[in-house]
Amino acid sequence: MITDKYIVKRRRRDRVRKSIRKLVNGTPERPRMIIVRSNKFLYTQVVDDRNGNVLAAATTLEKDLRAKLKSTKDKEAAKLMGQVIAERLKAKKINSVVFDRGVCMYSGRVKVFADAARESGIQF
Repeated sequence: MITDKYIVKRRRRDRVRKSIRKLVNGTPERPRMIIVRSNKFLYTQVVDDRNGNVLAAATTLEKDLRAKLKSTKDKEAAKLMGQVIAERLKAKKINSVVFDRGVCMYSGRVKVFADAARESGIQF
């Protein structure tokens, strides 16, 4: 039986997501930082998986970030969002996180985001 290409891709994404989530868990001391990228925007959350709380979040949809950016989907947007989430984490006295890239490859916008957060003082 021939399977449609989009079904194969969705199954692969689900398989990769599950394999990463087996290894990466967030605790109150070291929460999990999730990054999701779409064609237009970037989203990030810092989650305490033990209690199920979102500790901090940032997205390129926010008005103050969009005012500073020329485009919401390029590497400059990823760098600025990495700095913003690092500031929000430092305000809550969180210095180290576990990075969860999800199904996104660690290159391009994801790598720029992670490097910007590291430069701002967040340890992965």
